[in-house]
Amino acid sequence: MYRIENITKKFNDLLVLEDISIDFVQGGTTCILGPSGCGKTTLLNIISDIEKPDSGQVIGFKDSVLSFVFQEDRLIPWRTVKENLRFVLSGNDDILDKDGLVEDYLDKVGLLEYKDYYPEELSGGMKKRIGILRAFIYPSSLLLMDEPFSSIDISNKKVIMDFFRELMDMENRSCVLVTHDLDEAIRLGDRIVVLSDKPSRVKRIIQNMYLLEPNEENMVKMKMMLEREF
Repeated sequence: MYRIENITKKFNDLLVLEDISIDFVQGGTTCILGPSGCGKTTLLNIISDIEKPDSGQVIGFKDSVLSFVFQEDRLIPWRTVKENLRFVLSGNDDILDKDGLVEDYLDKVGLLEYKDYYPEELSGGMKKRIGILRAFIYPSSLLLMDEPFSSIDISNKKVIMDFFRELMDMENRSCVLVTHDLDEAIRLGDRIVVLSDKPSRVKRIIQNMYLLEPNEENMVKMKMMLEREF
């Protein structure tokens, strides 16, 4: 079980997070939705043990192997796509055929033809897809994603979000995604946790009816529901 209980965090005299408790989806995506600057990244840092809370408990995360997707793609510029993906496996002796695993993943998502490309030869959207794929190739049980789609133009965003959903369906990983974007939350979050502005508290936790039954009516209902809370 992944859970945080009664998390509170201050920086000097600034109260950022106040008494936050969340149960996280197993084998799905919990989306933490809140306005910019409300402390979402701080909460993610507490979950990953980068930051310590002033009070409260973090349960289950320390026993899990984590992988990360950030706002920037963070690909190594002097390594090819295949080498970038293989790099995250370099310390794992349990995977004997690392090259084969990388090529298998690239083939599954239709990107094998790009294996020998360098990052500078890729579009921004393609680099983002490789960054997401790298997080899935790393043998983790939980993905932590910090505003991963914020720097993507609108024309590429839906393609990359669909790519993420395809990988989630293939892998059945657990994921925590933080965002300030309503559309991202609706299209990706099995459960959506709405945070207030600072000091951040949990305003509401919503089961996403759109992902249970994707249609225009449910999209509109979810947008109206979140707009009332957001």
